[in-house]
Amino acid sequence: MLSYQHAYHAGNLADLHKHAILANALAYLTRKDKPLSYLETHAGRGLYRLDGAEATRTGEAQAGIIRALAEGWFSPDHSFLSALHAIRRHHGPFAYPGSPLVAAHFLRPGDSAHLAELHPAEHDALSAVAGFATLHRQDGFQMAQALCPPTPRRGLMLIDPSYEVKTDYAAIPRQIGLIARKWNVGVIVLWYPVLTDGRHRAMLDLLRAVHPDALQSEVAFAPARPGHFMIGSGLWILNAPFGLAEEADRIEGIFRRHAG
Repeated sequence: MLSYQHAYHAGNLADLHKHAILANALAYLTRKDKPLSYLETHAGRGLYRLDGAEATRTGEAQAGIIRALAEGWFSPDHSFLSALHAIRRHHGPFAYPGSPLVAAHFLRPGDSAHLAELHPAEHDALSAVAGFATLHRQDGFQMAQALCPPTPRRGLMLIDPSYEVKTDYAAIPRQIGLIARKWNVGVIVLWYPVLTDGRHRAMLDLLRAVHPDALQSEVAFAPARPGHFMIGSGLWILNAPFGLAEEADRIEGIFRRHAG
């Protein structure tokens, strides 16, 4: 299925959780003078407009990044804000970076980036802003299995599916298991929605059974609208960089104070 388009949800509370922790991880990894690889399996279009018809229709950005900036949720020197402000200097005050452009802010010459996006329109939009990366119009897990272990071997992979297909929850642990066996030093970051029906829990149980030392971060928030099933955002991180657990605690505290 290719119906999901993130433009309706860009800058929402789940994006804040995901991008704040992703930015912190990449800021840490790029401190060392060693090249790295960045891989993303479900990249989206890379750049979004918060004044566009999609974002204004749902109002999710208003409850997310717009509110967070107005209320000062993040410290001015937070790595996510550095990426956001850099994007806005180039693309205007209503721009919002997807995770590919958050990553691009931290990647350096000599680093490698591979982005997969299967949706034709999203892939075309991504190609206009992702000149720093090799793009793959194919299933993201196929790309991941083909490239792992990447060169450079040091690096991070973000897995951020739309979960349009319920079988994704059963398939993801196996996919991650295969990737981790090929790339045992890679930082693997999986985003998942926290849902009222709890369908994400069995997936997490399988992941924990095989990787008990992985970092897990969850934040809770009110549904975006009546009848909406997502009530939080989760990240499961294998081989988490030093200090990321503390950053996750800080982000979770921000959500408890402001969005819980």
